[in-house]
Amino acid sequence: MARKRTFHAAQALRGTVRVPGDKSISHRALMLSALAVGESQIEGLLEGEDVLATAAAMRAMGAEITRGEDDVWRVHGVGVGGLIQPGAALDMGNSGTSTRLLMGLVASHAITATFTGDASLSKRPMARVTAPLSLMGAKFTCSPGGRLPLKVEGACPAVPIEYRLPVASAQVKSAVLLAGLNTPGITRVIEPQATRDHSERMLAGFGARLEVETGADGARIISLHGEAELQPQQIIVPGDPSSAAFLIVAALLVPGSCITIENVGMNATRTGLIAVLRAMGGQIEELNPRIVGGEPVADLRVCASALSGIETDPAIVPSMVDEFPILFVAAALAQGRSILRGLEELRVKESDRISVMAQGLRSIGAHIDEVEDGLIIYGTGGELLPGGATIETHLDHRIAMSFAVAGLVSKKGVTIDDMRPVQTSFPVFEGLLTQLGAQ
Repeated sequence: MARKRTFHAAQALRGTVRVPGDKSISHRALMLSALAVGESQIEGLLEGEDVLATAAAMRAMGAEITRGEDDVWRVHGVGVGGLIQPGAALDMGNSGTSTRLLMGLVASHAITATFTGDASLSKRPMARVTAPLSLMGAKFTCSPGGRLPLKVEGACPAVPIEYRLPVASAQVKSAVLLAGLNTPGITRVIEPQATRDHSERMLAGFGARLEVETGADGARIISLHGEAELQPQQIIVPGDPSSAAFLIVAALLVPGSCITIENVGMNATRTGLIAVLRAMGGQIEELNPRIVGGEPVADLRVCASALSGIETDPAIVPSMVDEFPILFVAAALAQGRSILRGLEELRVKESDRISVMAQGLRSIGAHIDEVEDGLIIYGTGGELLPGGATIETHLDHRIAMSFAVAGLVSKKGVTIDDMRPVQTSFPVFEGLLTQLGAQ
């Protein structure tokens, strides 16, 4: 049953909070721990539905995964090459990351797995992953349009490939590298634009032999030596910058606000939104910068700011692709025009995030022009949005949270048709907003 919520104009947001663990790192920590020999321990794992789907899939393929009363997850791995045939279809829920990365793992093991998902995930195309994995020898039986349900027959031995990404995608890169773990020889991925590098960092941390170079054309070349032996690790997952994004924008927009968000991952491949918001005039201060589990981390002090419109460089898209929905809300309250383009990737996320955000923002009084690859937004200069509408989330967690924040800076409030999708990535979102003083 849908869970409607209305978010009203807020008084100043105040306080110190901590967001849940990074979703991208949580997925990879479970997968690589399951491929190590011995016990790995993971602290700070995001316990949202997407990550729990990954844990369930790795259990189904032989790993022993438990959560202790101390909140530490313990994973006894099966070793690279040791995955076993799952006894039933792997239900990925709403998690595109789980699906694409696990397809890579299965592709180089002598097993067959069927992937299913919810209505939203079943609409998302998988061809960008099946294409390179097919070159490695895996066989796929897909639903029409290359979608789920989908069956993967792994190849063992798989064939190492050199693959140049046609579209910047950390998920495709990671799927090919994960397949390369159990493939003899060197698997090489070339990315013309840098994407989030959690896979490379964590593969190296687990002991895989991996080199990263810069090509003559500026592309990143990642070379992975196959038939790796992974060593168990103790992993501390930093706070998710994609979750922090919603609280950052809320604090910038709600007058008089000043909040601190502790332990936020500051990996340079993930912090494009912070750079853009600072360029718009946002006060975002990094406190106590440090390295945790091989990842840069800081506490962020964010205070209400008068934002100005901006034109973003499409080159920044890979470092903030998931944060554009909440940036659209910030732009709607800024002074002047924002031109946000190069965002074709947003049309094939959990929803068509360009159209859904444009439609929703118009319904609460924002002035928007939709173009094929993005939005042109004419801001209110800090004036509250009229509000008063009910937003259709299309089962997309980032749409739901973006419009919840819009409700905090609206005259009549904003109603979200269903907040349940937020459980996939940020289960404590509403609780943290309430803790900071939102209604």
